[in-house]
Parts: sequence; structure tokens; C-alpha cells
Amino acid sequence: MGERLDVGDRLVTYEDVLATDTRKVPQHILEESRGQFDWSEVSIDKYISRDWHEREKDKLWKRVWQFVCREEHIPEVGDHIVYQIAGMSYLVIRSAPDEIRAYPNACPHRGRQLKDFAGRCTEIRCRFHGIAWDLNGELKQIPAPWEFPHVDGDDFRLHQVSVGTWAGFVFINPDPHAEPLEEFLGELPEHFAKWDMANRYVEAHVSKVLRCNWKIAQEAFMECWHAAATHPQTVPYAAFGVCRVDVYDNFARLITPSEVVGPMMPWDPTTEEMLRATMDIREDEELPLKPEPGETARSFIVRTTREKWREFFGDRIEEWADCELVDNFTYTVFPNMMPWGGVHKLCYRFRPNGDDHRSCIMEVFTLAPFTGERPPPAAEIKLGADDPWSSVPALGIIGNVLDQDTANVEKVQYGLESATKQTVTLAAYQEDGLKWMHERMNQYLEAE
Repeated sequence: MGERLDVGDRLVTYEDVLATDTRKVPQHILEESRGQFDWSEVSIDKYISRDWHEREKDKLWKRVWQFVCREEHIPEVGDHIVYQIAGMSYLVIRSAPDEIRAYPNACPHRGRQLKDFAGRCTEIRCRFHGIAWDLNGELKQIPAPWEFPHVDGDDFRLHQVSVGTWAGFVFINPDPHAEPLEEFLGELPEHFAKWDMANRYVEAHVSKVLRCNWKIAQEAFMECWHAAATHPQTVPYAAFGVCRVDVYDNFARLITPSEVVGPMMPWDPTTEEMLRATMDIREDEELPLKPEPGETARSFIVRTTREKWREFFGDRIEEWADCELVDNFTYTVFPNMMPWGGVHKLCYRFRPNGDDHRSCIMEVFTLAPFTGERPPPAAEIKLGADDPWSSVPALGIIGNVLDQDTANVEKVQYGLESATKQTVTLAAYQEDGLKWMHERMNQYLEAE
């Protein structure tokens, strides 16, 4: 027996999927927030031009809120990380139990980096000449003070960079005139409130160098209609072609229904075929769990996931709609952070690889719920350009999917470098998230 929803001669929609839910669906999921775009062409200069990269350095990365770490990465006073973006470096440090500060990672004396790597300290001391500051940025000591009678302590304090936190994530914005993070995020915290990202821990953290511009890499994850060609093993259970794209001010959302037969699936799969594809089970192997009589693939995944997450949320899990337990909610927080919603644990971050506009670093965090004492965050595993994601056991089957995705992006960079057509052409709807991103990018780069 097939599982395709019967909607007559028209294409199935996400509203049809939500109509099957057994719980109250959150209003922000019910309400579509469709973008209004009257253009479809993007200049390839945004991906291959050094001049464009320099403009991003000056007008984007120096002016935008950006995710730098999790609060759990710096839990104790003096804990710090070094955040690098497009050739610039920032020191992010817990200066008091309830305070996080950030500074340009440069000594006011002659510019030496104040910290070279993450760690813990009781003061901030430059290794070049030994000038030191308190954790709050106040000048503490100049080893040869008679050499600096012209230096005023207040003028020589470390310049603060704006810091904000949301759901356990730490953000900085180098712009001294930046709006508060809360205003920048808008409705996003309301969307994630039930999903409780603050009470999760970094279960895995893997980074990989990719030989492409950071936007090429990120955009590969901002639309789903590539999946039929790039991830054919997922087509039996993921309804590509039914994905919904919502755009807001500073974030966008891609919703991909799961355990639903979509219009890009050429035949009607059985419940078992859908579950085998979901669990990555070979045809000659038994399913580890089998649905009860009358269960669909969707109701089976919803039931088993609800019971699995009951350990962490207790009876509050009964308030979660079916869609929150099975569908993919892939958010993009402008410019380069991609946290997933619902029960999904993934969060991506994309950055230029140093000051190189033709390569980037993609990071994958898995954020898992826990009971009892918070586990320590996993150490970062760094992969080179030729190391596969699937070589990291902690990523599980998602490693194979990521390998499929990133196999494309390097070829896109090479293709654009050779192209005679000077634009890329975006789809009418499924690539609206990319259009939103480019419009936001233009607003930053065209600002005075």
C-alpha cells in the first residue's frame, strides 16, 4: 500500500501535510511568510571577485551580528576563544560570571595578537612586550611605565565589541552603532522557544575547508530541490517539491516535510521502503523497529521520536506538534548561521577561509539535549579540503549526506570562474531564501 496523500489532480502542499497533524501546530509554522521578489539574476562577481570580498570585509563582517561560540565554550571567568573572520581576529572572553566581553584581538601598543588560541587566563597580557589588561579591558600594567608618560590609561583600555547571547549562542558585532541583538533577531526567539536550544550541549563540532566562496557553500544548504539529484537515497521519504520557504527581516526558514511522498518521487513507496530509506537500512537487513499495524511511516517516526525525547522534556513533549518531531526546519540567521529547529540537532556556520575569497570553512555543530549535569562541549575536529565528512563517526549518516553536498560546491566555484554567462539564475520560489540573502547582503554593502 502506497503512502501518497490523496489531493486529487493538484500538487500536494505543506498545508496538506499540516492538516494531518494530531497536535496543535504552532502559529509561526501555520503562517506562511512568503517573500516578494521581482528578480532572478545574481552577478557571479559576488562569488569570484576579490573586490566584492573586500567590500564584504568592510561593510558586512565589520557591521553585522555573527555567531562566534556557545556559552558552554567559555563557562568560567577567564575562559576565552579567538574568533576569526575574513582575516580579522576577535577575543571573546568571560570577564565575570554573568558577563561576556569581546575585543579586537590586537594590542594597542604595536598590534600583536593578544591571544593566539582558546584557553583560560586571569589577565590579558601581550606576549610581545608584556603590557597587561584586566579581563574587563582596563589597563593593568605597562612593564616600563616611564617609556609611556604620554599614554593615558583610559585611552589605552581595550576597545569593546558589542556582545549578545541567545539560546546559548554568543554573538558579536564590531559596529559600535549596532542595534541590540534582540532587535536584530526579531521573531526568531519565539520560533525556537519550545525547542530549548539553551539546554543543549555541543555533542559534536566538525569543521572542513571547502574550495569555494563561503556563499556558494552556504547556498547549497538553503534550498532543497537539489536533493533529488544530489541525495537520491532521501527521495522516498522527504517531500522535495513541497518545501516551504519563509523569509523575515534577518532570518529565513526552509521547511522540508519528512515521511511524506513528494511530487519528485516517481513511484508510490511502501511504508517499509520509506522507513528503510530514513534509517539507511539495506534491503537484506531487518528494520530495527517496525511500525504497528495501520501506522504510516510518518506516524511511526512521530511516535518513536516523541518517546525518545520524553526522556529530556518529560510530558512537555506532548505539546509538540507532529511536524516538530519529524519535519526539517532549516533556518538561516543572516549572514552565515544555520540552526535547525524541532528535534533536529544540526547547526551550520560558514566563513571565508582566512582572507581567501575562493575557499571557506564550513562548520557543523550537533546540539543534543541532556539530563543531569551538562556534558562538556566536544572538541573541534578539523578536516582538510580532501578529508570526507563521513570519516568522522560522530556525524553518523549525516556525514554521507554532507559529502554529497560539498562534492558540488567546489565544482560550482570552478564553473563560475570559467563562465561566460555573468549571472546565475534563481528558481521562481524554491530559491527564495537565496534571493532574501542577496537582498540583505546588498543592503549592507550599499549602505554608507
